[in-house]
Parts: sequence; structure tokens; C-alpha cells
Amino acid sequence: MDIRNEFTLIGSSPVFRQLLNTAQLVAATRATVLITGESGSGKENLARFLHEHSPLASRPFIAVNCANLPENLVESELFGHRRGAFSNAVADRDGLVRAAHNGTLFLDEISELPLTAQAKLLRFLENGEILPLGCDRPIKVNVRVLAASNCDLEKMVQAGKFRADLFYRLQVVPMEVPPLRERVGDIPLLVEHFVELAAQRHGLPPISFGPDAMRALRSHAWPGNVRELEHVISRA
Repeated sequence: MDIRNEFTLIGSSPVFRQLLNTAQLVAATRATVLITGESGSGKENLARFLHEHSPLASRPFIAVNCANLPENLVESELFGHRRGAFSNAVADRDGLVRAAHNGTLFLDEISELPLTAQAKLLRFLENGEILPLGCDRPIKVNVRVLAASNCDLEKMVQAGKFRADLFYRLQVVPMEVPPLRERVGDIPLLVEHFVELAAQRHGLPPISFGPDAMRALRSHAWPGNVRELEHVISRA
């Protein structure tokens, strides 16, 4: 029996079933989760699964790619600012943390967060309060935090590039998404799913893959993981 859900957590392999069983248990809690795995393996899909199967499912899910935050504006983007806090602050801004109030904040590529912002994030995780730039009074925010990285954060801690206290605070529950090469038995199910999606998207009838094509798909190394497979199916 295969397992499917709306966020392409699809598969029947033992390693996938173990991941999904853990996700179903963790989703019901408010525990902070650190999701690791290679690029394209489905870390954000897992984060969305944890949110959608939690008591917070009807609340906001705010996904933030930390690598896309301008370094000089990281604190403002995350924690907000008050008008006049700096030269371009022409209006108040709540920030992404407050946008996720009573919901889930997903911090992707957490390894790209500057050390100064890491310190503020740690304080927020410890006391549930943020201090927007230009504000003299902390604000309580109720948010579940999920973080993800495709880097080895432990090595970054040893190199002084990531705060050890933040690392341990984030990985209350560590979850690793396996690469596609470790779950090749799930490729036929993923192919079927992506064929259906591509057919709907382009208004075309679904295509089928013969035994030779499927063998080729199963033997590929898939350095781009599930995302690469989806793009291959879309091109086909």
C-alpha cells in the first residue's frame, strides 16, 4: 500500500515510512523541528506536512528563505521595525515572525542567517518575544518554528559560523529527509504523481513510461533529488 499526501510526501519504501511515521507523531506537538537533507529532497514539503497535520493547520504558514534576505535588512524583515528606525523606514513593518502569529514559521536555509540575527532568533525562541527595530517594548508572539538546512550545521558550529546554543535550541526534534537515491523504490509512485500534475498543468493527456524508461529513471543518481525528477517528468 502506498502513502500519498498533498505535499508530495509519496512513497512506500521503509525509509520513507519511517520518516512519515515520525512526522505524524511530531505534527501533533508544538516542538521545534530541524529538518535536514540534500537540496531538492523535499524539506519544505515536510515542513508543510507538519503544519497541515498540526493543531495550527488553520493558522498562517509563513515560509522564509533566509538566503534571500538582504543582509542589511534581515532583522527588519524578520522582526519588524518602527517608522524612522532607519533612513528608509517610512512606515511601521510587523515582520515575518509576527505574520506567523498563532501559526508556523518555516525558516529554510537557516545556515544563511547572519550571526547577529541568530542571536535575536535565539532570544525569541527562549522567551517568545521580539523587539522590532526602533521599538523600546518587546512584543509577545506565539509561533511554532520549523527550520531547515542542507548544510552540516554541526560543522558550521565548530567553524564559528553558526551559534551552538541556537543549533541545540532548533533541533529539539531532528528530522532528515532521505535523498532519492536511497528510496528508488518510490520512483514509480513519484513518476505517476508528477505525470498527473504535469498533464493537468499543461492541459495534456497523461503519458506513460515503459519498462526501459522506468529502469533508466531508477538507475539515475538523482543529484537534484525529487525536484530534479519532477522537472524531468515535466519536460517529458
